[in-house]
Amino acid sequence: MTAAEAPVCLPDLNLQAAIVDLDGTMVDTLGDFVVALGLTLGELGLPAVDRAFVERTVGKGSEHLLRRTLAQVGGEAALYDAAWAAYQRHYLAINGQHSAVYPGVVEGLQRLQDRGLRLACLTNKPTAFARPLLASKGLDGFFEIVFGGDAFARKKPDPLPLQETCRALGTAPAATLMVGDSRNDAEAARAAGCPLVLVSYGYNHGEPIRDVPALAWVDRLDALRLAC
Repeated sequence: MTAAEAPVCLPDLNLQAAIVDLDGTMVDTLGDFVVALGLTLGELGLPAVDRAFVERTVGKGSEHLLRRTLAQVGGEAALYDAAWAAYQRHYLAINGQHSAVYPGVVEGLQRLQDRGLRLACLTNKPTAFARPLLASKGLDGFFEIVFGGDAFARKKPDPLPLQETCRALGTAPAATLMVGDSRNDAEAARAAGCPLVLVSYGYNHGEPIRDVPALAWVDRLDALRLAC
């Protein structure tokens, strides 16, 4: 490892499981969002949005992304239903084709699994998008449980998805590590009582990730060490 990828040690937390975010944490999906939004807006006769806007806006669920995008390009709110239908169709058609697994993710997940942690994926991405993406990137085998943003009544940063994922795992929040890339993950983890690690890359709405309180920040997931 380079100096930037030096191991980061956590205190002994008696962890039993880890909940891992998807977009911006395991997979760089920005290209998928840009392409799917471009196709959707083109179908509606609206101008495209640039990559920088998408990067600042993703992370709070597809509904939020689409509403913000329509507002950005001057589209009427009444277009939302048509835009949502088009977006789902286009996203499913290109899902994973313009995205890549971040370096160190596979090794990091394997390391967590080897330490005996049960793994769940929790994302604000719709479940119908999340499961095929994990499978196409060869990551699905790591996870006992996958919950998308439509699995519960509320999304991160609300703590409900983390609380329900801990319940499904059968683990206490204090023994369940949250690994994410944004303030959404941090606020949800803090409210749910889960210890938190943040990756230094990903999508944090334009805010420096190290301004967000966490146990640790890692430049690669395989730099994380438990109880060392």
